[in-house]
Amino acid sequence: MEPSSPGAVGPGQAPARDSQPGAPVAELELDPALTGQEAAALLRGIFRASPCSQPGGVLRRLQAYKRCVRLVESGELPSDRASETIGLLMLEAHHLPGSALAELATLFVELIKGGNLSNAKSLELFSTLLTRLASLKESLAYGKGELTGEEFKKQLINTLCSSRWDHQCVIPLTNMFRDVPLSAEELQFVVEKVLRMFSKVDLQEIPPLVYQLLLLSAKGSKKAVLEGIITFFNQLDKKQKEEQQVPESKDLEVATVPLDQLRHVEGTVILHIVSVISLDKDLGKELIKHLKAEQQRDPGKALCPFSVALLLSVAVKHKSEERVFDFLKASIMKSCKDQQLIQGSKFLQDLFPQQYDVSAIILEVVENSAFGWDLVTQGLMSLGFSLMESYEPKKFLGGKIAEASCGLSKMPAQQQACRLGTNILLETFKVHELIRSEILEQVLNRVITNAASPISHFIDLLSNIVVSAPLVLQNSSSKVTETFDNLSFLPLDVVQGLLKAVQPLLKVSMSARDCLILVLRKAIFSRQLDARKAAVAGFLLLLKNFKILGSLTSSQCSQAIGASQVQADIHACYNSAANEAFCLEILGSLKRCLSQQADVRLMLYEGFYDVLRRNSQLGNSIMATLLSQIKRYYEPQPDLLPPLKLEGCIVAQEDQIFLQEPLAHLLSCIQHCLAWYKSTMHMCPGPVEEDDDEEEDSVGFLENLEEILDSITRRMIKSELEDFELDKSADFSQSSGVGVKNNIYAILVMGVCEVLIEYNFSIGNFSKNKFEEVLGLFQCYNKLYEILKEKAGKNKSALLNKTPRSFLSMSFVSTLLTALFRDSAQSHEESLAVLRSSSEFMRYAVSVALQKVQQLEETGQTDGPDGQNPEKMFQNLCKITQVLLWRYTSIPTAVEESGKKKGKSISLLCLEGLLKIFNSVQQLYRPKMPQFLRALDVTNDEGEEVEINVMEKAAFQIRQFQRSLVNQLGSAEDDFNSKEALSLVTLLSTLSKLLEPSSSQFTQFFSWTVKICKENHLEDAPCCKALLTLLFNLHVLYKSPVGLLRELAQDIHAHLGDIDQDIEVEDRSHFAIVNSKTAAPTACLLVLAQAEKVLEEVDWLIKKLNHLGSETSEDSSQTSNQIQSLEKAIILQLGTLLTAYHELVQTALPAGSCVDTLLRSLNKTYTILTSLVKHYLQVCRSAPGTIPGRLEKLVKLSGSHLTPQCYSFITYVQNIHSESLSFAEEKKKKKREDESAVVATVMAKVLRESKPIPNLIFAIEQYEKFLIHLSKKAKVNLMQYMKLSTSRDFRISTSTLESTLQEHNTEEAENEPDTNQTGTAEQASENQEPQKKRQRKK
Repeated sequence: MEPSSPGAVGPGQAPARDSQPGAPVAELELDPALTGQEAAALLRGIFRASPCSQPGGVLRRLQAYKRCVRLVESGELPSDRASETIGLLMLEAHHLPGSALAELATLFVELIKGGNLSNAKSLELFSTLLTRLASLKESLAYGKGELTGEEFKKQLINTLCSSRWDHQCVIPLTNMFRDVPLSAEELQFVVEKVLRMFSKVDLQEIPPLVYQLLLLSAKGSKKAVLEGIITFFNQLDKKQKEEQQVPESKDLEVATVPLDQLRHVEGTVILHIVSVISLDKDLGKELIKHLKAEQQRDPGKALCPFSVALLLSVAVKHKSEERVFDFLKASIMKSCKDQQLIQGSKFLQDLFPQQYDVSAIILEVVENSAFGWDLVTQGLMSLGFSLMESYEPKKFLGGKIAEASCGLSKMPAQQQACRLGTNILLETFKVHELIRSEILEQVLNRVITNAASPISHFIDLLSNIVVSAPLVLQNSSSKVTETFDNLSFLPLDVVQGLLKAVQPLLKVSMSARDCLILVLRKAIFSRQLDARKAAVAGFLLLLKNFKILGSLTSSQCSQAIGASQVQADIHACYNSAANEAFCLEILGSLKRCLSQQADVRLMLYEGFYDVLRRNSQLGNSIMATLLSQIKRYYEPQPDLLPPLKLEGCIVAQEDQIFLQEPLAHLLSCIQHCLAWYKSTMHMCPGPVEEDDDEEEDSVGFLENLEEILDSITRRMIKSELEDFELDKSADFSQSSGVGVKNNIYAILVMGVCEVLIEYNFSIGNFSKNKFEEVLGLFQCYNKLYEILKEKAGKNKSALLNKTPRSFLSMSFVSTLLTALFRDSAQSHEESLAVLRSSSEFMRYAVSVALQKVQQLEETGQTDGPDGQNPEKMFQNLCKITQVLLWRYTSIPTAVEESGKKKGKSISLLCLEGLLKIFNSVQQLYRPKMPQFLRALDVTNDEGEEVEINVMEKAAFQIRQFQRSLVNQLGSAEDDFNSKEALSLVTLLSTLSKLLEPSSSQFTQFFSWTVKICKENHLEDAPCCKALLTLLFNLHVLYKSPVGLLRELAQDIHAHLGDIDQDIEVEDRSHFAIVNSKTAAPTACLLVLAQAEKVLEEVDWLIKKLNHLGSETSEDSSQTSNQIQSLEKAIILQLGTLLTAYHELVQTALPAGSCVDTLLRSLNKTYTILTSLVKHYLQVCRSAPGTIPGRLEKLVKLSGSHLTPQCYSFITYVQNIHSESLSFAEEKKKKKREDESAVVATVMAKVLRESKPIPNLIFAIEQYEKFLIHLSKKAKVNLMQYMKLSTSRDFRISTSTLESTLQEHNTEEAENEPDTNQTGTAEQASENQEPQKKRQRKK
């Protein structure tokens, strides 16, 4: 046996040197000889002279063993001689009798207990002794009795594991036990002892100890070993976090473990575990199996940073990604759903105050992996991509902002998982430089290969990656250029996002830029329209970001890329000298696009303004291009009407008419470029390096364009609709070519009018003449709008029904609204009176604001300048909200309604706008909510920078709308405006999300809502639904709604009556909002929907209860207390809910959705009751005893207040169905041919509505079945509370029987003379009886 590790020692008596047969070794001085060169020969001589057959020989051998062990432990022997000595002792151990083996083994145990084991060499001898003991067949004396060798060994191991170990001998002892045959029980003793010693051992010694323990686990106890290791590091991590959270001033103690040291130890341990799994595959299977089981019981204990890192390392190293990632993804989804459930219910929050978030755990693993956890990085990358691909978003780039910014509790679980995948990859990219290129290449691969599906999340990730490390693109420039080759085949949104993301590379890599330009030039001449649009988008992006030397800077330019991200002046000479020629060359390419389709031209017109603003030196070229383009459609003769050649804007292909030139977009582009150019020149009278010729050219362009716009304005006002061939008699149908052409003309003219309205208002400087022109333009616009609306009403065309998208910019809309409603300057009064005199114009201004806000809400951006600038959009929203809020609160709808013509009032439009704005701000600008609410407070001094209390500001706004709603509800029935009330309730619901449920403001609002619902007799179903929904949404965040459900159910029962018409229901009205008109289906369906949510929560709690019950936790008292609190909460919820159902099942509900929903809800209730009974069955199996009194009361309640009423309700439902069928049969007899389809429909409806009945009966019977089982187990008769159920196979209705018998007797009396006929009738009746039964079964 060759020694493989250090062993334990123990000093003993020195052996004697006398060679006489009877002399004890202890009497001789052997130390000098045993430490000499011939020690081995001396020992062999002693053993040869001391046969085990003689008592003296055994004694001498024992003394020699003890003396040698002492010498080895003393360190007097060199290591090679000590190894030789121990090896000789191990060889001779096989000759020792059992008693000697027992004495020596006991000596070792005593040495270890006393802490006298300083050299681990002799432990090799100890393992040999234990192995020899295990193989002994003779009995050994132990105390007053005897034990076999195996039992004696077990006793020694038990004693050893129960005693104290010196921390230095833990590793050698663990190693020693690998060589000792151990039973399962002995192995458990050893493993538990070693795991307990983890906290006593120095942290640096943990990795080798773990390694030895893992090797020991080959004998068994794999689960215990893995669980102990994971628990130990989980506790260390928690302790480390707690120490970091305590300020240094309060915590004077030094941190227990330095963070970097702990992370490196964890990384080494992970490495050891992975390497041992390579030798023992079963250990890896046990790891996944253990974590899956633990995750069901206690996710926080199972998935900690250490265990997740371990799983990811094992997944990559041992090719088990699929199993591990499926487990992790399931855990992430479960965690997200559980979080949503808990955050949406105060009832659950009280039961589970500490919420577990697996997403935070995984991101913590990314952070920890910076400490050299190389095995984990590949797993993190694979997991990140797996999450992003499994839970991809449902929208493209247009809706990405709204998705990304909504609160966590409202975000779908799948979207949270996708976002987690993005964050994992982004953080891994930041932490690990070595893996950056691989992440970038994989993202680009997915952008190209998955372009047909939504990939906005990959585009966002790419953008964030480039921002965090821009120069990484240089290392992967070949991959980027390869991506450019595929631009022509990608959707436009993907192209735009991709090019924006990689633009820093274009700043520093000429080769990449040249490659892109080559691809874009080819795409411009592609047959595919999307490819040409992609080329235009790419060229515009280049023009925006390659500034010519001397260009004016603008505040918006900073958002392109920061100087800190990429210093592109590596090629400074190239940039300053060549950018102008480069940009002009691109402009030349873009000019060719002005002869292509309308979509391509439209992109150009929308992009030119941004190019001009960011690259002002291109102004002359752009203005010249626009001037030459508008001249194609402009009539230069000053008196010619109309001023524009509309026929040139359309093109005919075969029988179809298409728009060729988006003329309104062209004029809009000219107008915005002119405005920016003039404002820039006003601020900067002239660029320093500009030539006189260029200055003259620019002035000439400006004058020409201004003259054209002024001329068009004058002539558009003079023009009649007939000049455009558009009057009321014109054809606007979509079925004819003329109708399509007229529609295109009408939309073009309306767009031109809007562009000119903005232009003239902007340059008018509050001139009365200019505002009169604005009003003239609006009248032209409005005439066309009214005609289109009238034609849309006749033609019912979806296209005509849609209002054309307004050409007014968002900034102009905010300026216009402020001027119309809030400008009180004396000098502006006369000119503004012109516009204010037209209520149609005022309504139009508000309508456009609504349209812009809706577009922002849906896509995250608006048309026009700065439409994609979030900061500018936010500022405009604040201004518009100020105006709309003032207008709505100053002029109530009721006041305005009296003088209003057709259409919505301005106040109602303002309210709708406010509702959309508050929704948009919560979705898009939630972090800026304090600034938004501050902007609405007109009394606030904007110069003061004070902390903004969001809840106080929100509560102030809520109070304003509360007053409006109270006024609306208190108005007379004729004055009540249902739409306004509904909008107010929805707006209050939106604002209530800003209140913390624990705040006093929330409590006040909740109390007010309860009061409104109790005191207002509201018969309007939509408003009732909105108010009750608001009440439920608030109630669940305040406390459990089961009590509220019971009261509402009582109200519904009182108003609809009982299923037994002879019973008069006691009128216990709690909520006036529930009345005969709103009780069903509105209130009933809402109550049942809320009850369904309560049942979901209870079902979730029962599953938690089952997992807790199966847990064998060390802290059993804490677990027991948690189980009791959960059981109490579940039973109380179900008990109160049963009383609500008790009312509803006795209510005479109308046939249809209410009955169907109630039957399904009852089915689920009984299923959950059965689950609860099954839980107590399991409890009784594991720990027999009496069931709690609460459960007995719940069973009693279900037996007395629910089950009998359920059967009565089933009878009631069947009677309704019978009446429906009989009524249909009567119709069928009268008009057999015409009504056959109606009868078939009624029968199908009855069959459909009857389906839930058998399911409910089955659920009741299952509940009673398990109650019987539980009664037997708990020895409590629970069935005494359950009444005998009604037989559904054969049921006699007494009242029906009596009435039938009376009719039969009457007929007999009438037909009494004809006895034969009577006999025949009786016989026929007897023959028909079985048929009646069969029909009944049907």
